[in-house]
Amino acid sequence: MPKLKSHSGAKKRIRKTGSGRYAFKRRGRSHLLQQKSKRQKRLNRTVMAHATNVATIQGLLPHL
Repeated sequence: MPKLKSHSGAKKRIRKTGSGRYAFKRRGRSHLLQQKSKRQKRLNRTVMAHATNVATIQGLLPHL
């Protein structure tokens, strides 16, 4: 059997919380914030992955 490798892009973006759920931050909060709307900036918070995406995340990150 070959080794299971984690998706290198996913492991930089997704983390596992203490309760076992997967969390990630949305895009768009790193720079150029002055011209972005308040709504755009407000929507960029840490969110939990939806239950329908958990199987996909577990396939990308088998060792997390």
